[in-house]
Amino acid sequence: MKRREFIQHTAASSALLSLGGLSLSSCTSSASGKKHITILHTNDVHSHIDIFPEDDPRNPGQGGVARRATLVENIRRENPNTLLLDAGDIFQGTPYFNYYGGELEFKLMSMLKYDAATIGNHDFDNGIDGLYAQLPHADFDFIIANYDFSNTVMDTHTKPYKVFVKEGVKIGVFGLGIHLKGLVNDNLYKETKYLDPIEIAQDMSSTLREKEGCHIVVCLSHLGYKYKNPDIPSDINLARNTENIDLIIGGHTHTFMDKPAIHENRKGEKVLVNQVGCFGINLGRIDFYLDDSQKLIGRDGRAIVV
Repeated sequence: MKRREFIQHTAASSALLSLGGLSLSSCTSSASGKKHITILHTNDVHSHIDIFPEDDPRNPGQGGVARRATLVENIRRENPNTLLLDAGDIFQGTPYFNYYGGELEFKLMSMLKYDAATIGNHDFDNGIDGLYAQLPHADFDFIIANYDFSNTVMDTHTKPYKVFVKEGVKIGVFGLGIHLKGLVNDNLYKETKYLDPIEIAQDMSSTLREKEGCHIVVCLSHLGYKYKNPDIPSDINLARNTENIDLIIGGHTHTFMDKPAIHENRKGEKVLVNQVGCFGINLGRIDFYLDDSQKLIGRDGRAIVV
């Protein structure tokens, strides 16, 4: 099929055209602080563009990029101090990826105005060259601190972290990726070097809190929520063995969480850890409340079914 005909005869075209058109009601939150920061997030969308059909045995009538766009738009209207983030595995899972190689996914995320994403193992499924080839279609930053891309085409095309400022509140975001060895063919990620995520996380969170002066520190993690083997780096291990992180947004294990789990870091302080399953079925929402001195005084979160 010709490319134009393919677009015209798929539901993806309606997603591209309807990103601002629907008017589903957004979720609300209590204004319990002087300043209010909302963080929306997805993970492991895996090229799912369309709504699941009504006869789907597991997710009937759920998901869809156009619906997610409407939710995001309404929440941004409710609170302009909102970030939209993704925790990786954007690629692979439907014929859209096989046909377009990631172009459609990045264009749609750009239309939704994602602020940043990290990189998952499946984002290398067309090789590191395939990932690089799609970067011009992404109007958002890729943030990952523990992949050293120095000897690859991705060198200089990612950032270890980024600082966002909303109403004077500094939100520092850094990214972590899973060990690619054994998950991805060596020929696909080539000379990408994996660095210890726990050590890197402590360096990044300290930099963001102390050097950059961030009031909220967020980790975009594609490590996975937890494993039977406690030695495998996971979001829970990350929370317990670091400090300065306020929120870990996870991916990889497709863990469905109705609300964030609360873990204690190595100083006994609370860390929120959240993940919203896969395939764009849920949109995660975390709300932070700060006083006039930018001190955190409240936080809550939940998953919104799309």
